[in-house]
Amino acid sequence: MLNDNINKLLNHNLKITLLKKSNIQFIVIFWAILLICPSVMSQQWGMYTFYATQNASQAKLVDTNGTIYKTWTLASQTAYSAYLLPGDTILQTVRYQSGNIGQGGITGKVRKINWAGTTVWEYAVSDASTQMHHDVCAMPNGNVLLICYESKSASPTTVGSSSSITVWSEKIIEVHPTGSTTGTVVWEWHLWDHLCQSTYSNITSTYVTNVSEHPERFNVNYNLKQDWFHMNGIDYNPQLDQIVLSSHEMDEIYVIDHSTTTAEAATHAGGNSGKGGDFLYRWGNPATYGLSSTGNNSGFNVIHDAHWIPSTNTLYPNYLCAYNNNSSGGPGGKGNVKVAIWNPPYNSYNYTYTAGSVIGPTSVINPTIPSFTASDMGNSQQLDNGNELVCNPGGNIYEVSPDGTTLQTISNAKSTHAYRYSMCYVRGPIASASASATQITSGSPVTLNASATSITETSPSYSYSWTSNNGFTSTEQNPSVTPTANTIYTVVITNTAIGCSDTATVSVNIGTDIESNNTKHTAIAIYPNPTQGTVELSVPSSIKDYETVVMDIYGKIIFINENQSKLDLSNLNNGIYFIDVKINGRSIQRNKIILNK
Repeated sequence: MLNDNINKLLNHNLKITLLKKSNIQFIVIFWAILLICPSVMSQQWGMYTFYATQNASQAKLVDTNGTIYKTWTLASQTAYSAYLLPGDTILQTVRYQSGNIGQGGITGKVRKINWAGTTVWEYAVSDASTQMHHDVCAMPNGNVLLICYESKSASPTTVGSSSSITVWSEKIIEVHPTGSTTGTVVWEWHLWDHLCQSTYSNITSTYVTNVSEHPERFNVNYNLKQDWFHMNGIDYNPQLDQIVLSSHEMDEIYVIDHSTTTAEAATHAGGNSGKGGDFLYRWGNPATYGLSSTGNNSGFNVIHDAHWIPSTNTLYPNYLCAYNNNSSGGPGGKGNVKVAIWNPPYNSYNYTYTAGSVIGPTSVINPTIPSFTASDMGNSQQLDNGNELVCNPGGNIYEVSPDGTTLQTISNAKSTHAYRYSMCYVRGPIASASASATQITSGSPVTLNASATSITETSPSYSYSWTSNNGFTSTEQNPSVTPTANTIYTVVITNTAIGCSDTATVSVNIGTDIESNNTKHTAIAIYPNPTQGTVELSVPSSIKDYETVVMDIYGKIIFINENQSKLDLSNLNNGIYFIDVKINGRSIQRNKIILNK
C-alpha cells in the first residue's frame, strides 16, 4: 500500500512539475527527500511467490500483498525443491528410497504436476547402487537434470586413493520424459571420470605430479569418506550450455560443459570448451585443489543452491550465486546465513585462471538480508530490479531491496526453496500459430490461424497482432495471405484484461520457384521429422554447391556441413533444432526439426 501511494504521489508531482516548470524550489526539495530517504523508492518485483512447504503435501502462490492466489494439495510431501515451470506445471522432488545408499537430501523421484494438481509424469532413480538426491533442474527442451549418488569402490590400486572405501560419488543425468512413469537418459556426467591424485604414479588414469596444477579435476584424496562430495544444487545456463553444481562437503561450486556427448563427458576433451567433462571453473575453497584455504574470501561453510543470476538483473547480470549457510559446526555456534554473489572470469566458453594459483575472484559480494540461521538447505533468487528473495527453510521468506529494506515477509512458510514470478509468467496466455498450408506454390492463398490457452483465466479476451519478415501486418485472428516468397509470420496474442502477451510463429515456404541470387530451385525436402538421429535432404540436381547450418533453438550454430545430403544429429540432445540451407552464403530455406531419440 505504501508503494502504491508513493507511485500516486510521484505521478501527481510529475504532472505539477510539467505544468509549473518554473517551480525549481519544489523540484530541489522533492529530489532531496529521495536522496535522504532512498528506501521510499524501493519497489517489490513481480507478483507471485511460489513455494512448497517441506514435510507437508502443499504448495502455494502468494501475491506481493500476502494474499494466497492458489493452493495445491499434492499427492506427496516435497522432499527438497519445487519449481513452477512455464505452462503452470510444478516440478517437484519426492522422497522415495528402495536402496540403502545416501543420506541427507534424499529424494528418489521427480514429478510434474499440472495446474489442477494432477501428476502428469514421474520418474524414479533409486536402487542398490544409485540414489537421486537434493535439487533438480528443468531444461528448456523439456528434459530434467537430476543429481544422483552412485556407489564406487575407491582403493590405492583402482583410483589411487589413500585408503580402500566404498564412496558415494556423484553423477548428473539428463532425463527425457517418455511415458507417464518412464524416461530416457539422454546425457550423463560422472565425477568419477575426473579424478586426480599425486601419490600413486602407477595409476596412470588419475596420476598427476601436482594436484594444484590440475584444478580441472578433483583430488580423490581430499577429505575422502563415504558421503564424500554431497552435491546439493544444480542450475543450467542455456546461453553457455553449461551446468553449475554446489557441494556441501567441499564448500565449493563447479561448472561443467553440457555441450559434450556422454562419451566426451567421460573424457578431458570435446564440447564447446574443448575440455570434455573436466571442470571448466571452480570456486570457493582452494584447499580442495591443493592451495591455501584462505586464498580467497568466499567464506563458504556449508553451501547450497548454486545458480546463475539472469542477464536481465540490473545489479549482477550473469554473476554466480550460492547460499552460504555459514555454519561453524558447533551446537548453538552457527553463523547467520549469507547470500554470496561473484563475477566469474568468463572467457568465451571457458574461464580465465592460472593453474597452480588460486582461482578468482578473491572476494565475494554479500547483499544485506535479514539475520537468521539455517544449518542446511535454503535458497535465494536475485530479482531483475536488484531485490533479493531469500528463503529461511525453518521459517520465513523475505523480499529485500538493495539497501537492505525488507519489502515483504511470508511468515512460517517453512520451505527450502522459494521463487518469485511475474504476473504474466503465471497467468499469461500460451500462444500457437498455424497455417492452412505451409508448402505452397507462389501466390497461392493461405489462411493463418492463431489461438491461445490461458490455464489460470476464465473466459479471457484476446487481441492479435500479425507481422512478417516481408512487411505483412494484420489485427485479425485468422487473416488470409498470398505469399510469393518464403515467409515467417509472427503473431502476438494479448489477454486484454490483464495485458499479458505471448508470441508464436509459423513459416510458409514456396514449393517451387525458390529464388536465390537470380537462380531458381525446387524446394528441398528434409525428412524424417521428427527424427531419431539422421535426417536427409532431397537436393535437386540443379543445386551444385550448398551448405547446411544446424542451429539450436537459441540460434547458436552447432555445426556446418558442405554438400552433405545426410546429417547425423544423434550426438545432440533431444529437442528442437533448425536446419538452414544456404547457397552462396544466402539462406534459401529453414526447417524446424524435432530430435527424439
